[in-house]
Amino acid sequence: MTIVSLPFFILVAATVLCYYIVPKKYRWLVLLAASGLFYWFNSGILLLVLVTTSLVTFLIGLWIAKIQEAQQKHLDDHPDLSREEKKKEKEAAKKRTKRVLLLGILLVLGALLVLKYANFFIDNFNSLAAAVHAEGTLPRLNLLLPLGISFYTLQAIAYMTDVYRGKQKADRDPVRFLLFMSFFPQIVQGPIPRYGQLASQLYEGHEFDYKKLTFGVQLMLWGLMKKIVLADRLAMPANQLFGHYENYNGPILFVGSLLYGLQVYCDFSGGMDIARGVAQMLGIDLEKNFDQPYFASSIEDFWRRWHMTMGSWMKDYVFYPLSLSKTFTNLGRKSRKVFGTFVGKRLPSFLAMFIVYFLVGFWHGPNWKYVAFGLWNGLFIMFGILMENVYKKAREKCGIDEGSISWRVFRMVRTLFVVTLGRYFSRADDFTSAVQMLKRTFINWWDLSFLTEGKLLNMGLNNANWYLLLAMILLLFFVDLQHERGISFREVIARQSLIFRWGIYIGTVLFLLIFGLYGPAYDAAAFIYGQF
Repeated sequence: MTIVSLPFFILVAATVLCYYIVPKKYRWLVLLAASGLFYWFNSGILLLVLVTTSLVTFLIGLWIAKIQEAQQKHLDDHPDLSREEKKKEKEAAKKRTKRVLLLGILLVLGALLVLKYANFFIDNFNSLAAAVHAEGTLPRLNLLLPLGISFYTLQAIAYMTDVYRGKQKADRDPVRFLLFMSFFPQIVQGPIPRYGQLASQLYEGHEFDYKKLTFGVQLMLWGLMKKIVLADRLAMPANQLFGHYENYNGPILFVGSLLYGLQVYCDFSGGMDIARGVAQMLGIDLEKNFDQPYFASSIEDFWRRWHMTMGSWMKDYVFYPLSLSKTFTNLGRKSRKVFGTFVGKRLPSFLAMFIVYFLVGFWHGPNWKYVAFGLWNGLFIMFGILMENVYKKAREKCGIDEGSISWRVFRMVRTLFVVTLGRYFSRADDFTSAVQMLKRTFINWWDLSFLTEGKLLNMGLNNANWYLLLAMILLLFFVDLQHERGISFREVIARQSLIFRWGIYIGTVLFLLIFGLYGPAYDAAAFIYGQF
């Protein structure tokens, strides 16, 4: 049951209907039942992994809260304690809660590492053993990967950490907490929610809101448009070029990577729109995960706009804890003495950023190509920060108006170029293939014969489909441009007459039925980020 399948839409319709029929205080149970049913149909017995992770996370949060409450009660019962004694009590409690937090992180992260990365570690160990001519190899494990484990693991770590930091009170109801961990629209590929943002919305029953219902339907239809009309068509030429890259040189490979980048965007953001649309029909607002990333003016800006909840998670739970830690602070102090103020001041944050993008890449999958993908982006961001003053002086010397449209367009094209080259590492079969593609791209770079020889047309799409694809890409660009300018199409549609609005909805459904790609040859189940 994928989120673009008929059974999923039946489940959504039944959930919405039941949600608004049952009494308010029981509506969260409807969501829990729908979430359990959806996960069972997709992963079967692996539902137990999600339930176990949720239970461990719940108990760790409760354990941390109990220690904090006991420490506070002790201070309240002994108001005569000196400031020094109170400080020692707080430090002792903090050490205990930190140990509990680390235990919780190890447990939930350990499950992810075993189920998703065990064979990666085994393969690398065997390769290393072969390189040094050591005898014996480790057998690969036959493990199944639970649906959405990479997403709900980060969700669990964020919850436990927020309870530890005192930013969030521990949940006292394990059954309701399971709903927070398993809410079915976002379990497949995010967004990665925070407890404080989502839990209360799930637990409280929402009143029926016609505007939210129609807005949710609109968002779902737009997501389906991006997924089954655009992304699944873009997949065919992209797959051809990446699958047979040794037959091509020059800019046609770059075009293939560009098409793949658009495919990922339409696939991932389309899935997000469907998830957010379903949630909105139920009166629940999921966090926005994309903010017109292809209008970004730098790699750093691109990653602020792309998979925003992932970036926010890495910033709050990896980057800041590392860069502000005593170890990194001391490193910065010593670095300034060795490398000078400019480099030394930035070294701790650069090291933390390096770790973040290493983890971002590794999170995408158990393959070195993903690590290279993460580091490609991280290193460009660090280089841009280091060269910021140099670039500024160069712009001033050349008399460039930073507010001009031409400069903005140049920065967008430059960013798109770097991002597209980086896509080789996330899409190629392995790291070696990605490097080979990168090299081949710059062989006969100025050879544009593929535009006249029809090579692109021989990529699984006929002329009619290429024209449709081009028209849809232009529509996507136009819609994103209006969103970039702060114009909401949903608000515009909502102001139209009832007949006009429903004419758009019915027309969109008919368009999807006619031009959507269906059947075993076009596996709409294969959401790119669904594998995580």
